[in-house]
Amino acid sequence: MRVERLQTVPAELVEGFYVLYADAFEPLRVLAAARHVLSPAEFAEEMADQRIDKYVAFDDDGTAVGLTTFTGDLSSVPWIEPAYFAARHPEHAARDAIFYLGFTLTDPRAQRGRVFRVTLQPIIDRMVAARGVVAFDICAHNDTVKHLSRGIERSMSAACEISMQPQDVQTYYSVECHGPKAAVATPAAAAA
Repeated sequence: MRVERLQTVPAELVEGFYVLYADAFEPLRVLAAARHVLSPAEFAEEMADQRIDKYVAFDDDGTAVGLTTFTGDLSSVPWIEPAYFAARHPEHAARDAIFYLGFTLTDPRAQRGRVFRVTLQPIIDRMVAARGVVAFDICAHNDTVKHLSRGIERSMSAACEISMQPQDVQTYYSVECHGPKAAVATPAAAAA
């Protein structure tokens, strides 16, 4: 298996990767409050965005079986605030050593764990060389049920000394209205 770092994903691969992406992220529509599913046009735009590196894994036959996105330009990630990370990591910001790990897709016919490790290794190598900070987000479902943060922590700590801690929590609330309150009789109204 080999991995290529691409600035843009060839058009002939985008559609196939979108199918994998939609299959992987579609369940989050009802499991996570934040929107996790890009439209086909948004996905294609990200695949063409040269600010975002795409690490594509190819099997021995040359078939693309995995994709991981990674960027050092936090402004390319519309749902995060670059100033937040720069304020918490000013020394890294001064060296342009703050990165964002986007998503990983693996063809279900491939060995998921192996593809993830293979696409993550060049990212870890970049992190070690930069002595950088990498941010990523995981919805509560994927973290508590699938333990994705632990998998990333294990992979990275196998290659370098790290410290990992949550950065922020976005809590969504809902208020359900059950109709008007029942009128409360006051003593003056009861006497009348």
